[in-house]
Amino acid sequence: MKGRKMNESYVECLVKTRPNLFLKFLKILLIMLTVVFFIIGMGMYIWPALIVALVTGVGTYFVWLHSDIEYEYLYVDRELTIDKVFVKSRRKRVGSYSMERMEVVAPFRSHHLDGYKHRQCKVKDYGIGVQEQPDQRYAIYYEGNLKIIISPSPELIKALKNSAPRKVFTD
Repeated sequence: MKGRKMNESYVECLVKTRPNLFLKFLKILLIMLTVVFFIIGMGMYIWPALIVALVTGVGTYFVWLHSDIEYEYLYVDRELTIDKVFVKSRRKRVGSYSMERMEVVAPFRSHHLDGYKHRQCKVKDYGIGVQEQPDQRYAIYYEGNLKIIISPSPELIKALKNSAPRKVFTD
């Protein structure tokens, strides 16, 4: 575009969530049940056992989809887009957030969030799922009624800070 200065920044960050032990256990249990009911159904020609094997097999598939989740943060020209990636193949857009509507972006335990702690907000956790030492999660308060938890890379925080230095804190 001629005569117009574009100030675009592009940062992409992929974060893998920690595996849920309950989902791991459930996946193993469903696999074992599928195999057992399939063997019983085929060996003795019992159709109800084959139907149960089919149902547990479908259940195994859905548990498997939700046991390996990654979040992709994409920051392009003052907009943060978050996608949920299932088993490194299926992608679902879970949110798109504009920097103009963000109130504050700060580390999860920052003193800059003290004024926001007692708000009744809907919480959306798009982070790694657990607290690490040191805690790398950030909280974003969006439009006064939404708290978003992310686990960004330093490059993403730098890009956010460059576009809104009075809203983004790194302490």
